[in-house]
Amino acid sequence: MNLNLEGHVCVITGGASGIGRATAIAFATEGAHVALWDLDSAAATNAAGMITGNATRAIGIACDVTDEASVAQALALTAERIGPVDHLVHAAAIGSGKFGFPFTNLTPRDWPRVLEVNIMGMTHVAHAVGPRLVARGKGSMVFVASVAGQMGSQTDPPYSASKAANINFAQCMAKDLAPHGVRVNTVCPGMVQTPLNRAVWQAWHDAAPAVERLSYDEWSERKIRAVVPLGRWQTPEAIADMIVFLSSDRAAHVTGQTINVDGGCVMHW
Repeated sequence: MNLNLEGHVCVITGGASGIGRATAIAFATEGAHVALWDLDSAAATNAAGMITGNATRAIGIACDVTDEASVAQALALTAERIGPVDHLVHAAAIGSGKFGFPFTNLTPRDWPRVLEVNIMGMTHVAHAVGPRLVARGKGSMVFVASVAGQMGSQTDPPYSASKAANINFAQCMAKDLAPHGVRVNTVCPGMVQTPLNRAVWQAWHDAAPAVERLSYDEWSERKIRAVVPLGRWQTPEAIADMIVFLSSDRAAHVTGQTINVDGGCVMHW
């Protein structure tokens, strides 16, 4: 299927690893040029250096999404080095790193950093890129949220709350930007084996009494079979495939949607 993305310029936040990196590779496979924005500038540069094919240009740029000036600088560098942005994928996010069931396992001090990165980070990126797309009268934005933002996941309440905010803000933007030819959608991964997921699940696993505790791998596989109807982990590549499709002309009539790539997890709940 030709997605007509050749030569397009795509920004991927959190692009050095996980879903962000898989998405950059998927865009590059379609012949798009990619800018990987990441807090870890060395990792972003290294990841960009590994992306080749179809004469794709790939660059890594240091960017702290919690810093409005840093986002503006990253956008200016992107335009200077590979051209004006056609597509944004915002995948940068963090969790609290703690098991939040019940929520009183956490304290109010565990919330601000998660909300700053996951909500204000999205806000800074949207405010920077959105007007550029409007000025060109075309483009797309895809925000990576989570099924946790739809079903009140108790494993990490700050993360769940921030992802619900991501979904809602994306819908607001979709309504605002549709008259300007700009589409905005949200992709919600289910259970993906990323460092972020592992940090919370490891804390959950470690909360069990030692005498009842299984190995992490056995315990997590049982959890997956219990909550995911397809009975398997999702992969960064599966999430990336949906993101790239939603960014393409094949999804020209799709905006304001929240698409789950979750093995049926939300349906199950």
